[in-house]
Amino acid sequence: EITVTQTPSVKTATPGENVVMSCKLSKDSTCGPPCVAWYLQKPGEALKLLIYDASSRQSGTSSRFSGSGSHNYGTDFILTISGVQTEDTGHYYCQSQHYISGTWMFT
Repeated sequence: EITVTQTPSVKTATPGENVVMSCKLSKDSTCGPPCVAWYLQKPGEALKLLIYDASSRQSGTSSRFSGSGSHNYGTDFILTISGVQTEDTGHYYCQSQHYISGTWMFT
């Protein structure tokens, strides 16, 4: 079983502040480049993909959002919002993708 732990669970920020969120996987990413994605869900809206492959910005994602982590395999990944804005309010989710015993697992 693979678990994903995000911290902090709740974050209150002041506009202009830099916000850092962590995503820790219980096992190394196994599809290299790391198949870790970050999503934002704003109230009343669908999930929006922000970052994929740990550090690649989805088209349309503000440059204020950046992802970092292991370039090949790893368990620790970070989402940073540089100069957070009120419009960034919402729920942030980290998703991992692993290939285990011939099956893709999404967590």
